[in-house]
Amino acid sequence: NVVAVPDISEAVKGATMICFCLPHQFLKPIMPKIKESVAPGAKCLSAIKGIDFDDNGVVLISDLLRQGLNADCSVLMGANVANEMASDAFCETTIGYKIKENGDLFKLAFDCPSFKVGTVQDTVGVELCGALKNIVAIGAGFCDGLGYGGNTKAAIIRIGLKETAKFAKMFFDGVQDETFMESCGLADLVTTCFGGRNRKCAEAFAKGEGSWDEIEKKLLNGQKLQGTITAKDVLLVLKKKKLTEEFPLFTRIHEIAFEGKDPKTIVEL
Repeated sequence: NVVAVPDISEAVKGATMICFCLPHQFLKPIMPKIKESVAPGAKCLSAIKGIDFDDNGVVLISDLLRQGLNADCSVLMGANVANEMASDAFCETTIGYKIKENGDLFKLAFDCPSFKVGTVQDTVGVELCGALKNIVAIGAGFCDGLGYGGNTKAAIIRIGLKETAKFAKMFFDGVQDETFMESCGLADLVTTCFGGRNRKCAEAFAKGEGSWDEIEKKLLNGQKLQGTITAKDVLLVLKKKKLTEEFPLFTRIHEIAFEGKDPKTIVEL
């Protein structure tokens, strides 16, 4: 029941519900064709993990979709490592919605015994959890590459969750504390810091196995890293707002990844 269609206009022709899951740097060029082809009043769901930015600061991917397609957009994020899902192993996910009826509709489409869907009226919190956890996973990967144990990684996860919540609430109104305890928050952060491609590549980077581009090409079989791109985007915003000292973990991860800082300094926050 899954058919690959190479023409994006044909793939979404007449669609009333559209789900997006692609590296966010490829989104903008395809939106005009999608807008021309979908049914009027189509509803969107974003599973894209990343953020954008402009002169005013952080721009959410869901907002790009809302503006580019003139459509409502819910957000799906959670502890959903792909290879485990492919084997039908049980997991949870979170759908954040602005319009409850649309959130309920997407829950109806996705919820099943092996994929338990929870909903919250907080698209911003859900989306930022999904984006920022990839930065934290890079820090966790540095720990693995250095041979540090579970205690150290647990500290990175705790600090990362704290900075994620702080970032979300600093730049956006209406983010709920409860969102960070949903699958999109703590659960996704934990699983990403113990598995997933961002952690895997950061481990190789800390071991000195090459540049990010070399490691990505060698380990990911055509997939793309999101954490490195998001780390750059976040630091641009933090530097512009003079907030780097407020986010020592995000700042240190960027320094190690792109400014030549020793990976061992991941524990010097």
